Amino acid sequence: MSLDASIQMVKATHTGMVRSHNEDSITTDAEIGLAVLADGMGGYNAGEVASGIATALISSETREAMVRHAPHEIDRASGATMATKLLRDIISKANTSIYQSANSQPQYAGMGTTLVVTLLCDNQITIAHIGDSRCYRFRGEKLEQVTRDHSLLQEQIDSGLLTKEAARRSQNKNLVTRALGIEPQVEAEIHAYPVQNGDVFLLCSDGLNDMVEDEDIEMTLGALGANLQLAAEQLVQMANDNGGRDNVSVILIKVKKEFPADDGWMTKFLGWFK
Repeated sequence: MSLDASIQMVKATHTGMVRSHNEDSITTDAEIGLAVLADGMGGYNAGEVASGIATALISSETREAMVRHAPHEIDRASGATMATKLLRDIISKANTSIYQSANSQPQYAGMGTTLVVTLLCDNQITIAHIGDSRCYRFRGEKLEQVTRDHSLLQEQIDSGLLTKEAARRSQNKNLVTRALGIEPQVEAEIHAYPVQNGDVFLLCSDGLNDMVEDEDIEMTLGALGANLQLAAEQLVQMANDNGGRDNVSVILIKVKKEFPADDGWMTKFLGWFK
């Protein structure tokens, strides 16, 4: 089932005002409801290699896997949806690929990437993330952060050592506690949520939320939500206008209408006899 008619996806990325090259990597595939954003880290050029491996592998492997398995099906072994299982398995494969490259090629030593991935099916969005790249939901004029950063700052906030306001002024913003490709194994945090018509989901690297307050992101999506591409470009511009100290990337996903799962002709056939 193609989701092209049910959702809209747009993206924008920029090197920023300080960095010499862009280590972020983003890709979207509206037909299968997939969006991937990765913010690379490492030595010269290594970060963009790590993020590029992540987005390319996850995109190609997910499309291939969905030929064999409908994402709304339930995996008998785990009880989770196939969307969750597919993302967990494919992200693990991406981790192995980056880790092996980093350990076999000296110029890539220590490279890794944060990651946020969304997969839509059956009126749900499944969100997987590692590190401090985020996913927000804009619903009813209100912006809400859906993912929780895997970072030292977030741990300090959770433990009461820092307030959110103090965290914004901290010099330790880039210290993540989980990243793709750094260790032989990594666990992606994965959750699924029902969606509503009109929902807008924002995937972003920390180059956006470090430079632009959530309130300003919320106002921008409220004002420009009817023109999604313009909204994405405006968010990037706002980050650069505020200093652009990092690469900045955004993906916006808008739910235009419901997209219930198509269970195929056999289910419909059996339904005639109920």
